[in-house]
Amino acid sequence: MNNTVANPLIEIHGLEKRFGPIHAVRGISFSVSKGEVLGFLGPNGAGKSTTMKMITGFLEPTAGSVAVCGFDIAEDPIEAKKRIGYLPEGAPLYGEMTVFSFLNFVAEIRGMSGEYRKNRIDEVINKINLEAVRHQSLETLSKGYKRRVGVAHALLHDPEILIMDEPTDGLDPNQKHEVRALIQEMAQEKAIIISTHILEEVDAVCTRAIIIASGQLLFDGTPKELLEKSGTGKLEDIFRDITTRFYEEKGVTEHS
Repeated sequence: MNNTVANPLIEIHGLEKRFGPIHAVRGISFSVSKGEVLGFLGPNGAGKSTTMKMITGFLEPTAGSVAVCGFDIAEDPIEAKKRIGYLPEGAPLYGEMTVFSFLNFVAEIRGMSGEYRKNRIDEVINKINLEAVRHQSLETLSKGYKRRVGVAHALLHDPEILIMDEPTDGLDPNQKHEVRALIQEMAQEKAIIISTHILEEVDAVCTRAIIIASGQLLFDGTPKELLEKSGTGKLEDIFRDITTRFYEEKGVTEHS
């Protein structure tokens, strides 16, 4: 497995998380560099969202460390979080706010002001194709538009690192294409981690893939290397083979 990269923006070593008797994440280590789009894969309950929450500082690890652009997320959380754009699963939104007022609120919290703040909001609204709902309240938006507002929120401060949990969840095929094209456009200047259960997304936008199950890292390599493990040439088949074989060897069910 290739889990070390040159000049990493994200460095994860021995990451562990326990919730009482549940061992959700078990000694995961990997790094991500500028220019990489890492697809973070695993069955439901594998520990993907828990790992991403620890990387972003929303959860404290039981053991291990996370460094973001050289800043330890536990020891220097403000500096580390400044450099992260995070789209969580089911991103919370303030329903009574309009798209513009919500992004303006986020920009203010991020310390943006004056003409720069206005220009940055306009830029992101245009980039994510939110102009048609700019003055619409969030509670009236479709699931797809709400997801796009979440993406805009993550991009607003132009972070060096993007961490996105199911970024195309709820989007129609055209919207998925737009978000994937945006990810590819941004990839050269950022380190990006995408948690997804849509394997075609890995083939479409990712330069690298990690598979975890029961909180353990099972594969780390390029999508091409992953495909080469499959006799059928289908990501679905090799994903199922890797995870199913792991569970059978451990004698556990997927959600143990």
